[in-house]
Amino acid sequence: MAENETPKPEQSPSVEGEDVENESGDVVDPWTVTSKSAKGVDYDKLITRFGSQKIEPELLQRMEKVTGKPLHHLLKREIFFSQRDLSQILDSYEQGKPFFLYTGRGPSSEAMHLGHLIPFIFTKYLQDTFDVPLVIQMTDDEKFLWRDLSIEEAHRLAYENAKDIIACGFDIKKTFIFSDIDYIGSSSDFYMNMLRIQRCVTFSQVRAIFGFNDSDSIGKISFPAIQAAPSFSNSFPQIFGGKTDIACLIPCAIDQDPYFRMTRDAAPKLGYPKPALIHSQFFPALQGAQTKMSASDPTSSIFLTDSDADIKTKIEKYAYSGGGATVEEHREKGGDCEIDISYQYLKFFMEDDEKLQQLKQDYTSGKLLTGELKKVLIDTLQPLIRKHREKRAEVTNEIVKEFMTPRKLDFDYSK
Repeated sequence: MAENETPKPEQSPSVEGEDVENESGDVVDPWTVTSKSAKGVDYDKLITRFGSQKIEPELLQRMEKVTGKPLHHLLKREIFFSQRDLSQILDSYEQGKPFFLYTGRGPSSEAMHLGHLIPFIFTKYLQDTFDVPLVIQMTDDEKFLWRDLSIEEAHRLAYENAKDIIACGFDIKKTFIFSDIDYIGSSSDFYMNMLRIQRCVTFSQVRAIFGFNDSDSIGKISFPAIQAAPSFSNSFPQIFGGKTDIACLIPCAIDQDPYFRMTRDAAPKLGYPKPALIHSQFFPALQGAQTKMSASDPTSSIFLTDSDADIKTKIEKYAYSGGGATVEEHREKGGDCEIDISYQYLKFFMEDDEKLQQLKQDYTSGKLLTGELKKVLIDTLQPLIRKHREKRAEVTNEIVKEFMTPRKLDFDYSK
């Protein structure tokens, strides 16, 4: 398609602010997630509002059949619940056509928390399952624009957060991690794609999608093009040799979808394939599902730097309970797993489906008390975070530099 042709756009908000709040009171945008419901965001309504598609059982069955590998528990439990063009990625895989993965992290704090782990745990599963290259964008420029951080501090945090990402076990031969501050200045190909995107997206479009107003800096208004650029393979000539037709799959939390609705609108105008997406639910704060975790509030989060004692204290003191007010009431009426944070966290991190189902049954019936459920969560998270801390300690500055050096990855895209 020629660059001046205008395809039918993705379903997007048409007026300023429409992407921020719906009739249920949920606020979901790339910077804010809140809900008035104790159960959290209404994801079915969010799918309708964003215009994505629910991941149906038939699509999961196809994915398992095509890959010949078991589904990740985050898929089976509908933690990753929404998608755009995932079936086309499976088509490409079946036909032996290449694709790549792209995800990212906005480095706003030195210590990442449990919620930040979810996209990387799942992305590693996708990379291992499909055996494809991965690019990870560290949006240190975004955090400088939106947070009270100096450029130097945002840049430093990108490298510190990269250590946590590397500790998840990504293969250095298949993974490129990059800081926007570093890479944009060294890659003319990436910058040219930024410019192409900027030229074909109007201010009225980004204002409608992101809710920008006259007091926002021009840096914020131009940033969406930077987050869009890694969706296109020719932004990474060292990996893809300048090819423009390699498909991209983006695993991310659904609050990032506005960036990629814009990207998918722009892609046909530039002659590029639209990126496919697979969206996750939000990881809730300890105090309840009305908000997601915040790195700026230590009591809302369990951090990857927390000790065993920290984890125990935070869960016992702050984890919102869905149980009865008294032991007697709980035994009689049972607990509500839909709002109980300990159970919700176990949905993300307990891999044993049968054990999780038994816990749900026992807690709902009143057989299992809130304190007992919290202990199960403590016993699940302590070794997980302890192991992560140990793996992170093994990540040297030299290893980070190697991951973040533009280079050819261990893939052949000549065919």
